[in-house]
Amino acid sequence: MAIKHGSKVDKSFSASSMTDLMFLLLLFLLIATTLINPNALKLMLPKSSNQLKDKAMTTVSIRNDGGTYRYYVELQEVGSLEGVERALKARLDGQEEPTVSLHAEKTVVWDEVVKVMNVAKRNGYKLQAATQPE
Repeated sequence: MAIKHGSKVDKSFSASSMTDLMFLLLLFLLIATTLINPNALKLMLPKSSNQLKDKAMTTVSIRNDGGTYRYYVELQEVGSLEGVERALKARLDGQEEPTVSLHAEKTVVWDEVVKVMNVAKRNGYKLQAATQPE
């Protein structure tokens, strides 16, 4: 007489539910990262066909608020040109070939841009002017 053993355990593994979860997680992360905008300042930059690939160590932004100019270093308002110089020194001292990216709106007068250029030259920083591609 043959004796039957109990039910056998199925040793196979189905990964279909795991791949569904991974796909949903990937989709969520893609949507979430497109909603995050690291540049909080919306500036209308001038257009240029020359685009540099060098990565700047820090950014200086000049915004025109109806004739008064606001200066930002790494998206934090510093108040004046002296504040820009202090913030740049604190951020770039000890760096080899420090590079600053200058973001100035189209409506900012050239004199304000030159003042920031003079700050960079006085301290020996390499300066790049940010533009939008044509």
